[in-house]
This record gives sequence, structure tokens and C-alpha cells, in this order.
Amino acid sequence: MSADININNKTAEDSDIIRRFFDRDESALSDVNRKYGSYCSTIARNILGNEQSAEECVNDTLMRLWESIPPAKPSYLPAFVGKIVRNIALNNVRRENALKRGGGEIDIILDEAEEMISSGDSVELTAQRHEIMAAVNEWLETIPAKKRAVFVLRYWHCKSVSEVAQCVGISQTNVENVLKRERKKLVEYMKGRGF
Repeated sequence: MSADININNKTAEDSDIIRRFFDRDESALSDVNRKYGSYCSTIARNILGNEQSAEECVNDTLMRLWESIPPAKPSYLPAFVGKIVRNIALNNVRRENALKRGGGEIDIILDEAEEMISSGDSVELTAQRHEIMAAVNEWLETIPAKKRAVFVLRYWHCKSVSEVAQCVGISQTNVENVLKRERKKLVEYMKGRGF
């Protein structure tokens, strides 16, 4: 019961933060940074591999939040914040690698992710983004929790295979095997849904 109270308190606090964004109260930014700054730094650092770049990315995330809320009214603030920091960090990596692809972890993740998306017109993929994400989320709900954790840690939090193995408590070989099998299953699932 106490866990429910903590969850509800977090939700109530996040609702208050969102309300203050709508009121254009700048204290909402400092509260987001207090609550989710470490979370954002971890995501940015995993993608960018650099503390200074991660810090800049977190600052950019706070600016983007200020510009996004309103009109956006996120139903779950941590996911909304995480998505913004992740997208900013990925865009920074793409910009840095525009002329020359490096051998970093993010390149491997992007290559693996390409396997899961059918080769269609990028404009069509952009138009179907919400449908695609909804289908991926539905698929994630169908797989066992440990496999879901491996998949999300790798492709959402952009952790290395060794970090995923450590977080989940399995070997790196098992992580690689889970990712390979689950990517194939996701491709089949998405094909079955018409993507």
C-alpha cells in the first residue's frame, strides 16, 4: 500500500510541475531538473559518451520542455522528458557523424534498429510514427519482463551490451542472443501489423 502512495505522490508532484509549466512558472524547470536531471544525464551520456556533451544535452532538454509545455500536456512526465533528451542526443550524434560514421556504440544501436524497420519511404514512416510506436509498445507488453528490460535498456536507454548484462544479471552473450531473437520477432510482429 505504501508503494501506491509513493507512486501517487510522484504523479501528483508531476501534475503540479506540468500545471506550473502551463502557468509559465520557471520553477517547474528547476523541479524537473531536480527530479529527472540524473535520469536525463544517464540517457545523454549513454548516447553521447561524453559528460560535457551530456550536460549540454540536459540543458537543451530543459529548453525544449519549456517550449513544448504548453501546448503539450504529457500524461507521464518521465517518459516525455526521456523522449526529449534521447531525441536531442541522437540528433547531436547524427550531426557529428554526418560526414564520417564512427565506430561508437550509438552507430551499432542505429544499425541494429534499422533491421527492425521495413525499408519504406521515410516520409511514410514519419507519418506513421504514432502507429508504429503504439505497435512496438503493444509488442513489448507481450514479451517476458526480463527480455523487455533487455530490449528497453538497449534501444531506449542506449546502454552497451555489457551494461545491459550487468543491469539484468545475465551474460553478454545472452543479452546479444535475446536482442537478436527479439529483433526478429519484432520484425515479424510489425510485418503482421502491416508495417
